[in-house]
Amino acid sequence: MLPIELEGAPSVDVDSLVRLLPDKREVVKGSWAGRPVYAKRFIGQHAKRYFERDLAGVHALQEAHLLTPRLLFSGTAKNISSQNSKQSYVLVFEAIEPASNADIVWQQSDIPARLSLALSLVKALASHHQHGLLQTDLHLKNFLVSGKQIYTLDGDGIRRLRSFLTRSQALNNLAVLLSKLGVLELEANFDALLDAYIQARGWSSHTLSLSARSRVKCRAVAHRSEVASHYADEKVFRSCTDVNVRAKSGQFVAIAQKYENAGLDLSASTLDALLRGHLLKNGRTATVGLILTDETERTAEPLRLVVKRYNIKNLSHKISRSFRPTRAAISWANAYRLKLLGIATAEPVALIEQRLLGMRGKAYFIAELIDAPDADAYFVTEVGESARNVAVGKIVQLCYQLYLLRISHGDLKASNIKMSQGQPVLIDLDSMKQHTLSWISLSRHARDLRRLMRNWQDRPALQAEFVKEFKRVYADQRPLELANIISRDFK
Repeated sequence: MLPIELEGAPSVDVDSLVRLLPDKREVVKGSWAGRPVYAKRFIGQHAKRYFERDLAGVHALQEAHLLTPRLLFSGTAKNISSQNSKQSYVLVFEAIEPASNADIVWQQSDIPARLSLALSLVKALASHHQHGLLQTDLHLKNFLVSGKQIYTLDGDGIRRLRSFLTRSQALNNLAVLLSKLGVLELEANFDALLDAYIQARGWSSHTLSLSARSRVKCRAVAHRSEVASHYADEKVFRSCTDVNVRAKSGQFVAIAQKYENAGLDLSASTLDALLRGHLLKNGRTATVGLILTDETERTAEPLRLVVKRYNIKNLSHKISRSFRPTRAAISWANAYRLKLLGIATAEPVALIEQRLLGMRGKAYFIAELIDAPDADAYFVTEVGESARNVAVGKIVQLCYQLYLLRISHGDLKASNIKMSQGQPVLIDLDSMKQHTLSWISLSRHARDLRRLMRNWQDRPALQAEFVKEFKRVYADQRPLELANIISRDFK
């Protein structure tokens, strides 16, 4: 990549592009005056405004003596061509080494390390609030972990409040941070995390009533749901960081950015031909087949993909489905919903819909093949009691995550749970829903559990192990009662 030439300072030699928002900003890693740095360049129509807002946030963090990477340069870049008449602006920060953003550290950590990280993040946020600063773009990638130190990144989201931060504002902001943690970790450690925040603020242990504490937790749950819905139901249906969307010739195509250059022909005619060649399932409403990338265009890493075509049975079915989201679109949205929420599922590759004057016809959902047995087959082959019990525990944990997230699968049978390297992976997402109302979520989850338990009716020992694990894992046992698990009546 070309260096970034600065006005009145040495150029930034660019090693790699870290992030790109077209016509807005780019973040690069490189070197400047012989030292490793990260540079953020603001471009486009509103470059100066975003540059000044980010710079103000950095200054606010520095003046509060909060840990943030040292700012080495702030100013303008030289125009790289006569065609680029608009000025671009640059911030250059020292690179903290070794370090990783908190999201990466979280994903790579075990349960005790995650709790330690969560406590550190909560204390860092308490320091922001103690100095009257509000982080309006709270997510784990905006914190940098270096040893035991937490650095705050991205001054753009930092706001210095004119009136001192109210308790209500602070707790709402804390709830947003808590919503970014894993749902199981938050459920298990909510009181410890809230107490750590209270202590870091210097408040009395009796500062918050039970109802106030409950409101913080409810707000975290609500924010997580809002973010997931916005991302899965809106964002991945337009071009964004993760997805590229195009619509032409009566066809709507959304493809994950990481597969854009995989050489896939996503026309309906090609997919239909591939389905005929490698058919896995042929039903009236859906046809499932295997795609091998070397049958389209060879790639450096050939892919094995599953394509599921949702068919139109007849004219009345076509009319009834024309103006509703297709089941392929529901699968596409739910795959991204689960990814965002930390639930393992098949990697979504593409969504293709035939459209005419806004009316939807046949639709295709493509995902990576999970080359692993389903739960039923896994329990047949894994005869060891220890391996069986571990797998049961992981499936029950998955169910509990879905319950806490208010997600119902709609068809939670053993064949829709793949066991990849002993870990459950949820597939077949076209009936999955995320519920707003808790009582509906409770009812639907109980129905999911009843469907799951019917798989083990002829295997009493396996069934009994599931019952034991459900009783152990579910702090709230209402869904177990509704599903008749506690009474052991699974019919």
